[in-house]
Amino acid sequence: MEKKSSKQTAPTSESGKILSKPRIFFGLTFIVFAGVLTLSFISYLMNWKADQSQAGTMLDKTIQSSNLFGKLGDWLGNIFIFESIGIASFIIAFLFVVFGTMILKKKIFKPWMTFGHSLFFICWLPILFGAITKGQGVLSGVYGYQIMDSLSAIIGTVGLWVVLVVSIALYFILEFNLRPSSVKAKLSELNDNTIGRVKSMMPNSDENFEADQELEEEINANEALNIKVTDNSGSINQNNSKKESPFKESKPEADIETIVTPNKTSFEEEVKPTTSSVNLSLETPKNIPAVTPEDAFDVKNTFSSPANEDIKFNVEVAPVVDIIDDTDRQSQELVEKHGLYDHRLDLAKFQMPTIDLLKDYGNEEISINKEELEENKNKIVGLLKNFNVGIAEIKATIGPTVTLYEIVPEAGIRVASIKKLQDDIALNLSALGIRIIAPMPGKGTIGIEVPRKNPTMVSMRSVIASQKFQNTDMDLPVVFGKTISNEVFMADLSKMPHLLMAGATGQGKSVGINAILTSLLYKKHPSELKFVMVDPKKVELSLYSKIERHYLAKLPDAEEAIITDTNKVINTLNSLCVEMDQRYDLLKNAFCKNLKEYNKKFSERKLNPENGHRYLPYIVLVVDEFADLIMTAGKEVELPIARLAQLARAVGIHLIVATQRPSVNVITGMIKANFPARAAFRVISSVDSRTILDSPGADQLIGKGDMLYFNGNEILRLQCAFVDTPEVERLAEFIGEQKGYASAFLLPEYVSEDTTSTVGAFDPNEKDALFEDAARIIVSTQQGSTSMLQRQLKLGYNRAGRIMDQLEASGIVGGFNGAKAREVLISDLHSLEQFLEDLRG
Repeated sequence: MEKKSSKQTAPTSESGKILSKPRIFFGLTFIVFAGVLTLSFISYLMNWKADQSQAGTMLDKTIQSSNLFGKLGDWLGNIFIFESIGIASFIIAFLFVVFGTMILKKKIFKPWMTFGHSLFFICWLPILFGAITKGQGVLSGVYGYQIMDSLSAIIGTVGLWVVLVVSIALYFILEFNLRPSSVKAKLSELNDNTIGRVKSMMPNSDENFEADQELEEEINANEALNIKVTDNSGSINQNNSKKESPFKESKPEADIETIVTPNKTSFEEEVKPTTSSVNLSLETPKNIPAVTPEDAFDVKNTFSSPANEDIKFNVEVAPVVDIIDDTDRQSQELVEKHGLYDHRLDLAKFQMPTIDLLKDYGNEEISINKEELEENKNKIVGLLKNFNVGIAEIKATIGPTVTLYEIVPEAGIRVASIKKLQDDIALNLSALGIRIIAPMPGKGTIGIEVPRKNPTMVSMRSVIASQKFQNTDMDLPVVFGKTISNEVFMADLSKMPHLLMAGATGQGKSVGINAILTSLLYKKHPSELKFVMVDPKKVELSLYSKIERHYLAKLPDAEEAIITDTNKVINTLNSLCVEMDQRYDLLKNAFCKNLKEYNKKFSERKLNPENGHRYLPYIVLVVDEFADLIMTAGKEVELPIARLAQLARAVGIHLIVATQRPSVNVITGMIKANFPARAAFRVISSVDSRTILDSPGADQLIGKGDMLYFNGNEILRLQCAFVDTPEVERLAEFIGEQKGYASAFLLPEYVSEDTTSTVGAFDPNEKDALFEDAARIIVSTQQGSTSMLQRQLKLGYNRAGRIMDQLEASGIVGGFNGAKAREVLISDLHSLEQFLEDLRG
């Protein structure tokens, strides 16, 4: 019992080995420094000729280093490799690893032996490489070259090589015991072990036979051990009590209650807590060899039998069977036969616009005016110093139209105190459009944006020709322009998913709309994208009328695709709501979540066109002046816009709404909540800026395309790309001259409440051929739905709408009820048949 308690307390004694924090810190510091040395040496050896002269220019910022650790790495490489021991410096880094493991008490290396070997190589490797390279390069270092040169002068070149070869040979002989007698003994021992293993693997070998005999004797001896219990008092008859057990017990004594079954030859020991316990010590019989762990796991010598070797054991892996339903099988067959559905086949010869259509404005590189930068820096620092605001560091980033000065205030300076000085800084710099960002998102700095005296133009051609735009994989890529750091800025309209634009007259809002439309026309095929354009001003979007049969969408009875009449705008917006509902029905039947999944499924021929499925293009609604629509139509426009903004993004309908004055009565809370992406050009007041961006700043812009973009997270200042009217005309003419569709993309018909009350009298002679079938479907389901007629009769929306008008005129269904289904006025099919018979008579 005492031995058990001692073993239980043994692990607690190991708790004293927990390393202290200083030991861990210094150990890891040595190891990390060894890694820094190693990487610095490797980088120095790769570029030592170019970086050697930079070792003494640590503080010169104009000189750049190619070392991984900069000038520090060059300095370390120069000190250890060039000026000392050459390539043997890697051993120094290795010794730091050894020191670190010693401090951490990790017994990975033998310290004194490791230090002895390292000292030998540190002394002789530089001399060896000095003799090999004759001082050329840095492998030997100054130490190796000087020693080699001195020895060769004293004992000659041949004597130097003799000393090197003899010393290295003696080292290996003494270290690895390479004397001829020891080498011969090791070879013979290795040969004997190999022959013995080969013999033991042979099936008829004598060793296997002897091993089988030993195994039989062990089994017989184990069966001979029988323990019998006579009574409960503890008197025991034990056979072979003086023999040793075939098992090596680590515990000499154990408290065991022994139970023996009379019909079994083996004994079972069951450990139970009992008061009358018996102390048994099992001894190993002398005539039975002990079984070692090596023998217990030696499968060949112990458990193999000739009978098992004759049995053939074949393993077969069942092939993986994919469970494919009939629909997937049919789609795979169609794809193998016809290939994937290509939505571009209707306009297979359509050519995308070329970059030559856009005007080249020449060199657009940013010119750096050091005098202007230095002057602005001195003014900012001097002004802040006058207000007792200390600056620790200042940095300038030059953009196309604005220079961003990032300042790091001294400790203890409040950010609010700098933000209050915006007007003072603008007065001191004599500049319009000073904007302070305090603090800058993701940085520990305060930004001051100052307009440049000579801004640089950002042309549409430059951003369209950029690799970022050409190689993008966005669904609806929109390129706005360039950021303050002169990088091309792009966004995905399908991820926005709607854009709200605002800006005063003449500040670049219409140019921004043209930039968005131009970037989409350069990337999307006519079969993939359709525009619904609303232009109350009648002149801004009229340039795009030439691409009506390619990219525009309109109502079936509309004469022009670009909508200018307010009443037609209401019908168009409601028609888009109907299109949205139809698309949701298609996505529901196809078990898809969004338009991208649906079109992919349709391209893979998994959706049957006979069931109403079709390839769905993206639809982008562009409203140039939203305030005019709100003033003339009010709620009739606001409600469908809000409904589209809430639901339409999943079915590929996206909105771009622009206005001159973003007042609260124009951009209501319902609309703002569903337009997370905002683009603000210069506005008149800070109130308008807060309305569009929920923060000031748009009133401080300088105009001419200077804009703020808010994506829901942070506000970015951009310079919008400039695209002139002649460029848009050339682009529209290039597209319009090519072969297009028969007409513009037709939106579903929308019948307003005013027109439903003036439905003409029903003429039986002009009824549709499917009129009676449609009436039976409507009455049997008691649901007056146009979309249901489309699905049941496999019709287009226009014909289904005309049949529904005839059903209303005949008195079978009631009038239009908004989003709800029409009321069915006939209750059963029997009454309907009588009604239809009366119509025929």
